[in-house]
Amino acid sequence: MLSLHGYVAAEPELGKPDTGGQVVYVLELAKRFSRLGRRVDLVTRRFEDQPEVDEVNENFRVWRIPFGGSEFIRKEEMHDHLEDFVTNFLSASRNRSTQYDVVYSHYWDAGRAGQKIAEELGIPHVHTPHSLGWWKQATMGEEMTAEEMEETYRFEERIRTEFLVYQTCDHVIATTEPQTELLQEHYDVLERHITVIPPGMDENRFSPTRKEEQALLRDEYGFEANDILILGRMAANKGYDLALTAMPTVFELVPEARLVAAIGGEESDQDLEGVNELRRLARELSIDEKIKWVQYVPDKRLVNTYRAASVFALPSRYEPFGMVAIEAMACGTPTVVTVHGGLFDLIEFGRHALYADPFRPAEFGAMMALPLLHEKLAQELSVEGARFARRNFGWTGIAKRILGIFDTVQQSPQI
Repeated sequence: MLSLHGYVAAEPELGKPDTGGQVVYVLELAKRFSRLGRRVDLVTRRFEDQPEVDEVNENFRVWRIPFGGSEFIRKEEMHDHLEDFVTNFLSASRNRSTQYDVVYSHYWDAGRAGQKIAEELGIPHVHTPHSLGWWKQATMGEEMTAEEMEETYRFEERIRTEFLVYQTCDHVIATTEPQTELLQEHYDVLERHITVIPPGMDENRFSPTRKEEQALLRDEYGFEANDILILGRMAANKGYDLALTAMPTVFELVPEARLVAAIGGEESDQDLEGVNELRRLARELSIDEKIKWVQYVPDKRLVNTYRAASVFALPSRYEPFGMVAIEAMACGTPTVVTVHGGLFDLIEFGRHALYADPFRPAEFGAMMALPLLHEKLAQELSVEGARFARRNFGWTGIAKRILGIFDTVQQSPQI
């Protein structure tokens, strides 16, 4: 397994730059693959003072290969160093006489490297995009000029590389049906070369709690009875500014409501700058006093943070799936998602969750307010949302489906 950007570790520092849902995804899958009897090297980049290897269990290790120097490299600039990674990895694996059956890469940086490695070793290559450059570029809006967008995100290079990876790898695992459609329409991928398998979540960890316990958690975690939670990394596509513009509608319907904004990573100056921009917007909207700002939620507090909230909202402009929404639903928290995300096509409105267009602030605000206004609706969303999330997105079942693809491409690489 290849996942090159961010801080990948047996115990990941979630919230650090480029360290979020994808890191959780690859780690959980690797753990399940190892439980199911497969030997797994999760290969990533070695930088700063990280050790070479994290031995997770007898079948699974995180193996770090040095390239690109000793400092952090943001994912948009990773491709400048990929040739060095391929060379260093192949040299190290051959010195260790390690033999692999399949390469499974994640995101376009690792996809490019994974294809070269697979060709060199003569083994199949399976790829999960996680997000698509074409979709991200198309949904960025007008927040920056085309020149600024290219300088920051390097979409031209990314989309060209994605096309080559998707055309030449043996199989693409998409996370949603809309992603499959985009792969076919904008990257010319054959339908038979794509399988849709959604991300998973740890159903043993993310689970509901009784109302009596929820009241205690609210006291402990500083939540109030009508608090709406938004949570995640600081990124333009997450739509936090759109959530803020929707809040006046919430306050009109539920004056005692409050927004808990748990946004950004730990000790990240870039994230702090983004949060400060959001705080300026909140002051312009005259709602800052109705917002509780929390820059970072440690992983050990994450489950109870979901449980303590009355509503969870995911206001993304662009979201290939939205794992935080599934986690919140699994914890029994009524959830509002966006029509611009992959989860939208899977849920039943009013039963599993609610959805709205975040580009229509009044609509999105009304959806966030509904569970606060109607207790029976909140109870329905809590029970059915948790049942839906736990039944459909447990990691072991997801891992078994992916292993089936590995077995197929090994038997017939022309799938």
